[in-house]
Amino acid sequence: MTSPSPELVALDRLTSGRSTCRAYRHTALDRELIRSIVGMAGRSASWCNVQPWQLVVTETPGSTERFRQALMHRVAAHPGNESDLPFPPSYEGIYRERRRGAGLALYSALGIGPKDSERSAEQALRNFRLFDAPHVAIVTVPAELGPYALVDAGGFVSSFLIAAYAHGVATTPQGALARHAHFVREYFGIPDTQHMICGISFGYAEDAHPVNQFRTTRAAVDDLLRFA
Repeated sequence: MTSPSPELVALDRLTSGRSTCRAYRHTALDRELIRSIVGMAGRSASWCNVQPWQLVVTETPGSTERFRQALMHRVAAHPGNESDLPFPPSYEGIYRERRRGAGLALYSALGIGPKDSERSAEQALRNFRLFDAPHVAIVTVPAELGPYALVDAGGFVSSFLIAAYAHGVATTPQGALARHAHFVREYFGIPDTQHMICGISFGYAEDAHPVNQFRTTRAAVDDLLRFA
């Protein structure tokens, strides 16, 4: 059996090592570092090479903090869903089990009991605090391109997460921010011809924080694959 190629070893290390960060240091990232991450992510494949993804990124911790405070105020005043895209009405079966398992693992790492509704609510709100990250990217696609643009954007987001990890930068993909898509678009001057997909908070991880110690599981290959 031949030895694995350097490319395979590197990809395995990147895909197995990346995880979602939920506690950040306040250190700003250099602008050229951010550009490098986005440049790598921008090599993602897309249908007919349309490359529908667009990003708005907060450049400094100060600009991120201003958005964070405005978003927290909005969430408190308007807690409902105003997303551009429909959220799942419910999660059932294996999807419910996976979602619940991830939540239990997170709360266990933080010492939050299953009946501690107050601390659970506080942790949920940290989504809108961007987990104190120094930067956030808002990902959008043109509404006119329909569902396949969302598929393309998903590939871009995955590439962004891996590219960031390769640069030593932690990330948090956040669908929760899309609950307030109308506000987010208005805040950043994004036209309503764009649909907001998600946010990605990013920066250097607070590695010692307990919340960054736990890992979610992944389905086995045989649960995903069927040969025909």
